[in-house]
Amino acid sequence: MKHLAVRSYRAVRLLTQRLEEGLAEVNRRPDRGDISITTVIIWVAAVTGALLIAGTIAVVINKYNTSLNGI
Repeated sequence: MKHLAVRSYRAVRLLTQRLEEGLAEVNRRPDRGDISITTVIIWVAAVTGALLIAGTIAVVINKYNTSLNGI
């Protein structure tokens, strides 16, 4: 049980130290390079377009599946 308490204390101490370092970094550099809303819009549009293209291809393949069996 003694070893478990020592390990737990060590883990809490390391996590606390990391949290304090992160907060100090935020205070030192308030602009952390957050992702802009434009980038999010572009990514959503790209993923939506890719899903639409994949869906269209799947529908066409299912529609003409019997015609494509001989290929």
